Amino acid sequence: MNKPLKIILLVLAALVLLVVGYLAYVLIDYHRLGDMDLEVDRQVLQPAETGREYHLLSYNIGFGAYEPDYGFFMDGGTESWAWSQERLTDNIGNIGSFLSQQHADFYLIQEVDRDSTRSYHVDEAALLREALPEYDGTWAQNYDSPFLMYPLRHPHGASVSGLMTLSAMTVDSARRVELPIENSLMKLVDLDRCYSVHRIPVAGGGELVLYNLHLSAYTSDGTIAMEQLKLLLEDMQREYDAGNWCVAGGDFNKDLLGDSAVYFGEADQEYTWAQPIPEDTFDEFNVSLIAPLDEGNPVPSCRNADGPYHQGQYVLTVDGFLVSDNVTVTSSDVVDLGFAYSDHNPVEMRFVLE
Repeated sequence: MNKPLKIILLVLAALVLLVVGYLAYVLIDYHRLGDMDLEVDRQVLQPAETGREYHLLSYNIGFGAYEPDYGFFMDGGTESWAWSQERLTDNIGNIGSFLSQQHADFYLIQEVDRDSTRSYHVDEAALLREALPEYDGTWAQNYDSPFLMYPLRHPHGASVSGLMTLSAMTVDSARRVELPIENSLMKLVDLDRCYSVHRIPVAGGGELVLYNLHLSAYTSDGTIAMEQLKLLLEDMQREYDAGNWCVAGGDFNKDLLGDSAVYFGEADQEYTWAQPIPEDTFDEFNVSLIAPLDEGNPVPSCRNADGPYHQGQYVLTVDGFLVSDNVTVTSSDVVDLGFAYSDHNPVEMRFVLE
């Protein structure tokens, strides 16, 4: 065997070993976090009350990266990290300023990184806590992924990301509840999923049970997100049957309007990642879906991140709320930020515990 050929074969063998070693690392390192109690940062001593209107705001902040000129590689864009650490921290600062100006009673925030390659290992939860220090707060880790070596030019890396909940009412306890995910290799893309549950005492007895959720997006056919939703609904039904009030909010990764194109127009490309929720989903539950919409001035809650925000981009509403039958919703809408800080606009709801 001549020397050049031998060198080529050795290089190829080394590459094969490298790839096999990496795949073995990903498969061995993969794990799920499971159910667990959450630490509550307590700042408030105030129960919730019946008959009083409360303001809840939910916001998927897209790990602080999705400025209007950003497109994410898993959605058809090119970027895998935030543009820079400076732009990331400035954007999180803008999000924190916006949230603090809303003076909401409850905040449900999704995709809050604490130690991720994609967000330069910035503790985004700490930055948001600085903006909103007077609330009881929790952070539930949604996933803890192995190092993703894709895209090769700028690997996405490892992600520690989660759900942040802030409450102006006392949170007695909080818990992370694991959601089902796909069993195939798709689990390496979807990582891990959970929702967080917060138990808030109500004056006179009972509890307001507040849920923060971010259901799966990167799945093979969308059925896993429906299994996740059913598990959540069953949980809420048990709490309702026990005499508690239930409110959930977050990113469902489903077209909550059924056909968002009716309100926002057809996109310049066809996308199928966000399917409608089947109409009979809620038939067996004392729980209702609240899809925020002002029909006179409809605003989408999400844009597809296949590139910078532009006219004709796929937009829809995937963010919304669930309430038990003993909760009256007085209003619900999308806050039109023009996707300034995230690929999502915030959604808000005002409600009364009956």
